[in-house]
Amino acid sequence: MISFLFFLSPFAPFLGTLFVLILLLEQISYLRKKRNVPGPNMVLPFFGNAIPLVREPTRFWEIQADLASSLGFSVNYIIGRFIVFIRNSELSHLIFANVRPDAFLLVGHPFGKKLFGEHNLIYMFGQDHKDLRRQIAPNFTPRALSTYTALQQIIILEHLKSWERLSSESPGKPIPLRLLARDMNLETSQTVFVGSYLSNEARVKFRDDYNLFNTGLMKLPFDLPGFAFRNARLAVERLVEALTDCAAQSKKRMFQGDEPSCLIDFWMQETVREIAESKTAPPGSSDYEIGSYLFDFLFAAQDASTSSLLWAVSFLDSHPDVLRRVREEVSSIWSPESDTLISAEQLREMKYTQAVAREVIRYRPPATLVPHIAMKDFPLTESYTIPKGTIVFPSVYESSFQGFTEADRFDPDRFSEDRQEEVIFKRNYLAFGAGPHQCVGQRYALNHLVLFIAMFVTVLDFKRHQTDGCDDIMYCPTICPKDGCSVFLSRRCPRYPNLSLN
Repeated sequence: MISFLFFLSPFAPFLGTLFVLILLLEQISYLRKKRNVPGPNMVLPFFGNAIPLVREPTRFWEIQADLASSLGFSVNYIIGRFIVFIRNSELSHLIFANVRPDAFLLVGHPFGKKLFGEHNLIYMFGQDHKDLRRQIAPNFTPRALSTYTALQQIIILEHLKSWERLSSESPGKPIPLRLLARDMNLETSQTVFVGSYLSNEARVKFRDDYNLFNTGLMKLPFDLPGFAFRNARLAVERLVEALTDCAAQSKKRMFQGDEPSCLIDFWMQETVREIAESKTAPPGSSDYEIGSYLFDFLFAAQDASTSSLLWAVSFLDSHPDVLRRVREEVSSIWSPESDTLISAEQLREMKYTQAVAREVIRYRPPATLVPHIAMKDFPLTESYTIPKGTIVFPSVYESSFQGFTEADRFDPDRFSEDRQEEVIFKRNYLAFGAGPHQCVGQRYALNHLVLFIAMFVTVLDFKRHQTDGCDDIMYCPTICPKDGCSVFLSRRCPRYPNLSLN
């Protein structure tokens, strides 16, 4: 080692000069792309501002939003990548509307393709994407959604009962709901998406791998042994393998003419029908491709739903009048003592509870940012062109506070039939995206949130454990209350309902 350093010593001045030259060229490249757009004037070599992004993501994006207040967008530099943050709703729509080979590629994560793999719904565009969305459509028909709501309610109730037991075991001590809600949603997703095709043993492994994936999402993208990002990538491969096996089992069962009992069944039923009619399998319908797309569904549903459930609990606690109105509406439509599931018709009748769910999603959109990559230079405004290779972050969160009446106030009545702000300010309500990649499962997501709110406030009494900064935003990877939404719980109804699919 010493001899090697001795050998290099004559070259030290040249190597030092080369290093400084590379740093200088990197800064010049950044400043040329930045031009006169708000953003830091100097950045760390290679890392840029990745360290403050990982350490304090909430503060990082708040600064980007403040910088973007004048032009509607700002810039920065992260891990060798130039980024553009979009605050203005109309500019965000411009990005969403131009997902195509010569404009933008939706990536879902700055290093998503490496993490999620090639076969993923979010990377598709054009006719292939349209065809796949057509194949997916049967998954979200009223009949399919009715099947899912029954499964959702049974799982929600079982977890609410376990939460109350957990709280009663430690009287006077609050319990944080974040991990509990995440486990409930993971079980819900597993059951609704793939049903009994995933064994109990496989579900445990599935949960562990999904936790590894979740952890890696928020870490630096070092794809090396021992690093969280590598663990996350390998976990995704195992998750897709498990979902691929579920797709194969479902396809076999649907070929036999059985009735669908979960999402993959509705999907495979339509696929089997197309195969029978055309004698060939439709594009993108191999077991592995279906498994990859199912993982996309899981990623879209899992953490976003957890975020919304936690914020719903927090806002219902801090707005007692809203809580009172929800309880009055739900009790006039459904009672736990009925021992019956909430029907699709009853769900539709819960107008105010639905408005509360929509306002939760507006006020705290779970996925605050939707990363895209510029495939070519793209004119964002008359005076600025986004350079090719830039990662662009349209901010759904910032759009939610533009246009709406008193946008900074939590006000479910804005979605009432009288005010209809979801129509008037439709272009600012971007929680489910816009354009060709708008969320196909938004009705499912809203149903889940409404069912949770209705059952949570009916069967349980709850009180938020208030501490300084408890409702500050934390990224994990979607946004959640900083304290994990700690609450005191007790049973409200005389007895828990006895729910079943029969």
